[in-house]
Amino acid sequence: MSAFVAIVRRELRRAWSSGGLLLPVVFFLLVATLFPFAIGPDPRLLARIGPGVVWAAALLAALLPVERLVAPDAESGMLDQFAVRGIPDALVAAAKMTGHWLGFAPPLLVATVIAAALLQIPGDALLILLAALAIGTPGLAALGIATSALVAGLRGAGALAGLVMLPFAVPLVIFGASAGADTPGGLKLLAAVSLLLVAGCPFVAGAAVRMGRS
Repeated sequence: MSAFVAIVRRELRRAWSSGGLLLPVVFFLLVATLFPFAIGPDPRLLARIGPGVVWAAALLAALLPVERLVAPDAESGMLDQFAVRGIPDALVAAAKMTGHWLGFAPPLLVATVIAAALLQIPGDALLILLAALAIGTPGLAALGIATSALVAGLRGAGALAGLVMLPFAVPLVIFGASAGADTPGGLKLLAAVSLLLVAGCPFVAGAAVRMGRS
């Protein structure tokens, strides 16, 4: 457990010191700002498509830091040092996932409040959207770690990351954007998908790290 906490702290320290978590949030806000200009100021239309816009922006923002989540540690030999110390690769991946989520999700939730004002999303819908993001962002973080481990060391890793991550993130976006009064089971389905990703992706990432080491 001490190793897990140490890796989480290291991920948070590295992310905030390099400013790597600021760029996704800025990108998220830029996407949310551009949509009202692109489709017009119709309040009803903006409120109707707002949750979908927020989820699409969150997914694209989650793609930005994928290349730096695992590859730098693999290249520097840090992952090998963890293995020498007897720390399982899946545990390292789970700690990285936790650190990534703790650094990425809270600023994103704050930025969502600003985006909701730009998209004219009403207050009750905003609360549901924030709940959906709180439930779904762990799944996005898990996908990010697994994708980063799978493409680490490959040429054109950024483009490959999008091809790998986007198809698996589709259920999160669908259930997250549709969660609300019209689909009361949306949050439950979102939670199920997010839990499945959180439970399985660390093992996928650990397997990818072991394959890269051999």
